[in-house]
Amino acid sequence: MQRYRELSALGRIAFVTFHESYSYEEFIEGLRPQQGLSDGDAAQAGFSLQAEPGLLLRIAKRAMSVVRSDVAPLSLAERRIFKMSIGEAANPEEDYLLEESLAGGYVLLGWGNQIDFSRPEFAERDPILKAAREHYAQYVPDREISNQSGYVKYPYAFRNRVREGDILVISRGNSRFRAIAEVKGPYEYQPRDTDEYANRRKVRWLWQDREGVPVEEIYPRGFSMGSLYELARSDLNLAALEQYAGAGHANLSAASAEQPFVLVIDEINRANISRVFGELITLIESDKRLGAREERKVTLPYSKIEFGLPSNLHIVGTMNTADRSIALLDTALRRRFEFRELMPRSDRLADASEETGIDLVRLLDVLNDRIEYLLDRDHQIGHAYLIGCDSKADVDERMRNRIIPLLQEYFYEDLAKVRRLLGEGFIETTKLDPFGGGDDEGEQERIRYRVRASFDQEAYDKLTA
Repeated sequence: MQRYRELSALGRIAFVTFHESYSYEEFIEGLRPQQGLSDGDAAQAGFSLQAEPGLLLRIAKRAMSVVRSDVAPLSLAERRIFKMSIGEAANPEEDYLLEESLAGGYVLLGWGNQIDFSRPEFAERDPILKAAREHYAQYVPDREISNQSGYVKYPYAFRNRVREGDILVISRGNSRFRAIAEVKGPYEYQPRDTDEYANRRKVRWLWQDREGVPVEEIYPRGFSMGSLYELARSDLNLAALEQYAGAGHANLSAASAEQPFVLVIDEINRANISRVFGELITLIESDKRLGAREERKVTLPYSKIEFGLPSNLHIVGTMNTADRSIALLDTALRRRFEFRELMPRSDRLADASEETGIDLVRLLDVLNDRIEYLLDRDHQIGHAYLIGCDSKADVDERMRNRIIPLLQEYFYEDLAKVRRLLGEGFIETTKLDPFGGGDDEGEQERIRYRVRASFDQEAYDKLTA
C-alpha cells in the first residue's frame, strides 16, 4: 500500500468506481459553469460554460507529459514556486502573449510598463511606490496608490522577490495551469510598440499545455486572483509538480523508457460503457494509441481539441463474476480488453490461520467447494473476506456479519441451504409446535432456522474436517 500511495501522490495511479449514473461528462469531458476566467485582480461578472476534462483525460495528459524513467526528475527542493499570469485567459486577443513568451524563452508582466525597473534604486519597494504614483495616479483617481496596488506589488515581486532558479506556474484562469518555467535571468525592461508587457525575465520552459490542466493536480487549494504570488509549499503536491516540471524532454516513442500510468476502473460493468467511453472506445486499443502503427485521434465535442491516448496509460477494469450484469457487458468493450480470471487464493490466509487458531485456508476451500456444488464457480467467496483476522473473535465477526448474510443472499434467504453448507454449528434449528387445536396430522413439520448467538471452536472444526 505504501508504494500505491506514493504513485497516487505522483498522479500515476487513478481509481474510479463506475455506477449506473456515471457519465461521459465525468469520465471524458463536460461543460462546467465558471465565474469568469480573469487572471488579474478583479473577478469578471457572470459565468460561462467551460469544457472541463474528466478523469480519463486528466490522467492521459499526465501520462503524455511524463518524464522518461531514464531521465533524472527535476528537484524542487530549495526552490520557491510562484503562480503567474501571462495575459487574460478570457481574452483570445491576448493569446499571442503566451505564444511569444514560449517562443522567446521569457515571461512577461503586464504591470508598470511605463517604468524601467532595472535601475538600482528599484531594489527597494519605496522607490517603486513613488514612481507608480507619478506615472499612474491618473488611472486610479478614486484612490491612492499604495504598496498593495498592482502597480507596486507585482513589479516589486517580479524584479526582486523572484530569483533565478525559482519556478513559475503559468495559470489559465483560476482553475487551470498551462505552463511551467524555471527563471534563468534577472529583470529586463523591453519597451514594446503597444506600451504593454515591457517587463520580462528569461526562463527555461519545462512544460506546456495550451488548454491547461486542472490546478488541483498540483495545488488542491486552487489559484486566487493575482498576477504573481508565491504558492504555499505546504499546500503544493510537489511530487506531481516535479513530474510535470521534468517532462519537457519526454520521448513517448521510447516505449522502454516510459513510466507507466494506470487507471483502475472498479465495477466496470455497472456503467453504460457506450455512453461513458463515447468515441474514445476505439482509442483504447493498443494499435490505436499515440505512436502506434494505426494511431488514431478524435476531436472532443466540447473543447474541440484533437486527442489520443498514450501507450504508457494502462486501463484495468475489475468486475465481480457473481454480478448478473456481466452477461450484458458491452461487446465493443469485450474485444478491446484482455480478460484474466482472479479466483480466491486461500493460501493468502496462512498467516491468519496461525493467528486465529482456525484453519482458514481449509475453511475457505470447503466453503467454495460447497458453493460451487450448490450454485456455480462464479459465486465463490474471495479470500479478502477473511484477510486481517487476528483472533477467533475476528473470524466470528466476519462469519456473522459478512459471510452468512452473503450466503443468505445467494440462497434467497433460505437458511436451510445455508445450514446445509455451514453445518449446525452456525445455524440452529427449532421445531415449531402446532397451534389452534386443529388436526395437524399430515401437515409438513415446521422448522425455524436461526443464526447461533455464538460459534464455538467445534463448529469450525467440523466445517474444516
